[in-house]
Amino acid sequence: MRNNRAMTIRPHRIGVLALDGVVGLDLGTPAQVFGAARTADRRPLYSVDTCTPGGRPVRSSAGFRVLPDHGLDLLATVDTVVVPGLHAGPPMTDGTIDPAVTGALRDAHHRGARIMSICTGAFALAAAGLLDGHRATTHWAHADRFRRLYPQVDLDPDVLFIDSGRVLTSAGVAAGIDLCLHVVRGDHGSEVANRAARRCVVPPWRDGGQAQYIERPVPRTPASGTAATREWARQRLHEPVALRELAAHARMSVRTFTRHFRSETGLSPAQWLLQQRTDHARLLLETTDLAIDQVARRAGFGTTAALRQHLNTRIGVSPSAYRRTFRRTPAAGPPGVESGGLRLVAEHP
Repeated sequence: MRNNRAMTIRPHRIGVLALDGVVGLDLGTPAQVFGAARTADRRPLYSVDTCTPGGRPVRSSAGFRVLPDHGLDLLATVDTVVVPGLHAGPPMTDGTIDPAVTGALRDAHHRGARIMSICTGAFALAAAGLLDGHRATTHWAHADRFRRLYPQVDLDPDVLFIDSGRVLTSAGVAAGIDLCLHVVRGDHGSEVANRAARRCVVPPWRDGGQAQYIERPVPRTPASGTAATREWARQRLHEPVALRELAAHARMSVRTFTRHFRSETGLSPAQWLLQQRTDHARLLLETTDLAIDQVARRAGFGTTAALRQHLNTRIGVSPSAYRRTFRRTPAAGPPGVESGGLRLVAEHP
């Protein structure tokens, strides 16, 4: 008979690389969000450590110094590397970076670690050559500078984050929270991510993109808001909702409503509705046993074919494949970073 083996789940190891001029909020985001991601019985799913070049103290943008527990050797052992935003420094001024940092980041990437940046941390990844030829984002206020320094990167400053597989980038400051929750959702599903969001007192996801926060010359007044109409539409995702109905609910003309809606969300009403329906379908696939055709109807797609088309367009998988991936319990997934970074370790031979 085969011997029974007691198995334990090793938390996914995250290494946060703090460089000189690190943004204080960005530095604390990974530990806060990933630290809040736990199993139903409160076991941690991630461990987070911080390192700096040479293990030396670095200055933050908030008037304090960071005294790390590790040097760059930490990046040789972790499953995910996170580079928080920078307030200043060579990656943001002349497009260069410490060769030792470049080597550590590239080695981590080459061995299969997931690489993430928050806000202007994308400058460090770009300086290390990890974003060449890839789509990426950073804080909208630094977009022009980023393009001048790194023309080989396909920059999109209108989104909250970009997931390119093993390299992920996020927009300014609080968008790092969105990215970390997205990673938790991808690793462990909506239930774990939603619990982590509640513990951090933040929304599980935000509508629209970074465009809604970009400074514009035309001021907006409270009377122009479409938030109430967006909430009204969310309660009716299973129904066909026409643009004229949305405008009527907001008591605006279609043209005025569309202008205000795009200004506030960065999306057209049709794009926003499609995003909401897709997200709701994903939630139903992850958290219920409803048949695929029922999911399609409840999310407002009407038919399985329509749901399949839109889900495949947005995330590249079919509804059934998505359900198989995200309904999987952490202990059942294959080992390794690509399946969420959990490995099963035998306690006894």
